[in-house]
Amino acid sequence: MAKCGEKTEVYSRVCGYFRPVSNWNKGKKEEFKDRKTYEVK
Repeated sequence: MAKCGEKTEVYSRVCGYFRPVSNWNKGKKEEFKDRKTYEVK
């Protein structure tokens, strides 16, 4: 959640395309929690 209290949309790359996580099924959302994240500078 954003500092202002509003919901934010999270995107993740799947098969070369960025897709909103909110559109994923329950299983994919659970897998997303186990993914490593990297900071891009």
